[in-house]
Amino acid sequence: METAFLSLGSNRGDRQSLLEQATDLIRQRVGSVVCCSPLYETVPWGTFAEGEDLPFLNMALQLETLLSPKSLLTTLQQIEKELGRQRKTDGSQYYYSRPIDIDIILYGTTVLDTPELVLPHPRMHLRRFVLQPLCDIAPDARHPLFHKTVSQLLQECPE
Repeated sequence: METAFLSLGSNRGDRQSLLEQATDLIRQRVGSVVCCSPLYETVPWGTFAEGEDLPFLNMALQLETLLSPKSLLTTLQQIEKELGRQRKTDGSQYYYSRPIDIDIILYGTTVLDTPELVLPHPRMHLRRFVLQPLCDIAPDARHPLFHKTVSQLLQECPE
């Protein structure tokens, strides 16, 4: 079993219901959900296409899984698709609203850099909407490259 931390967000549709559905599907297909953070409403991060910058509901999950990082990613992307996520492949520099977004933030102490998946999440330390919920459930979890706790990263977050 490996401990993984996920960040979930939604800014289109019934956001809370979509987060609950995603959590249930993760529990059914991925492994044991150890704990969930409170929900946070946040402004969108990054450059969104016009009219797409709706507020997000964000949360973090801690889970125990037997899936490899790649299998976990594949399963999470399938859950996103089932809940209505359509990935834009137009090469745009913009972000778009989405019913659900699930990111692997940490997977144990794994460091991975492939075209499909980078672990730990390469921008986690820049995103308060990731760090705050994660800090609620795992303030002492360590970033395997920066050798800092989530709590320390949140204190240093430039956002």
